[in-house]
Amino acid sequence: MTLPTIWFIVIAFLWVGYLFLEGFDLGVGMLMKLFARNERDRRVLLNTIGPVWDGNEVWLITVGAMTFAAFPMWYASLFSALYIPLVLVLLGLIFRAVSIEYRGKHDSDAWRSRWDWAMALGSFVSAFGIGAALGLTSTGLPLNANGDRVGGAFAWFTPWAVVGGLAVVGFSLIHACAFLMLKTDGEVRNRARRALVRWLPLGILPLAAWAVGVQLMNGDVASLVPLIIAVFAVVISWLMGRRGRDGWTFVFLGLFLLAGAVSIFTAMYPVVLPSTLDAAWNLTVDNASSSPYTLQVMSWVALFGLPIVVLYQGWTYWVFRKRVSADSIPAVHSVKSQ
Repeated sequence: MTLPTIWFIVIAFLWVGYLFLEGFDLGVGMLMKLFARNERDRRVLLNTIGPVWDGNEVWLITVGAMTFAAFPMWYASLFSALYIPLVLVLLGLIFRAVSIEYRGKHDSDAWRSRWDWAMALGSFVSAFGIGAALGLTSTGLPLNANGDRVGGAFAWFTPWAVVGGLAVVGFSLIHACAFLMLKTDGEVRNRARRALVRWLPLGILPLAAWAVGVQLMNGDVASLVPLIIAVFAVVISWLMGRRGRDGWTFVFLGLFLLAGAVSIFTAMYPVVLPSTLDAAWNLTVDNASSSPYTLQVMSWVALFGLPIVVLYQGWTYWVFRKRVSADSIPAVHSVKSQ
């Protein structure tokens, strides 16, 4: 196995890790307006992701940096072609982060409502933009022989961009319900379970359509097997949700994401960014990668760095593993200046 192929697998792993971890807190952000009925519910939701949301974003920074270093042509073509949606993603993440920090700084319903909207919309825009970028990575952009986008500023806005965006939004919402089943107690937990059982088939439909579409375009037996596993995993997740088996619901939903992503990335390989104008202009693991020396140095760094990141985040989740309930949320109070 060559170093470019190894780094293609590493970047695929980082994207799966990001979608698995950031997926549920983006979903919780959207549920601040779609699910929570009152201020206490919103504070329960916020406290479930409070200790971990910023650590989850590290995966996005890492996958961007790794793509830049390992596949500079992939990074340059994708990020320049998607300049507008990625700027919107950045703004969405900023609004979400600021809302988490600011919503509790003033005891006012209007103040909190504005920041709740900022969090919900910021989470939606971020999830949709990231999904659109990944959808286009697997289905293609109008690239010329130099890897430059052909067309106007919105040449990226294709049906596959919409499918990819809706796929991440839908999965994030369902994943958030599974996470709330695992992390909360009382009425919030019960409503999260009912929402997951009711909406899971619809929520995962865009992601399933994306995986099937890529399979029909480029797939083979190697990519079909994980797709079949994904189907079984999501059915089992739904059944576990109906039975109130919180842990297994979350695990099998994660397996659905992993198997679906493996199917998509396997069907793509060795192409990292297809050109919809001419297949000869596709970016592949070979023509888009850095020099062997650069990849070798990166491999040694990743060999020690990635396990540390995984272990640290695992420890964080273990420390904050207990459930959150409405009874554990203190009353709202204001700090008045003397």
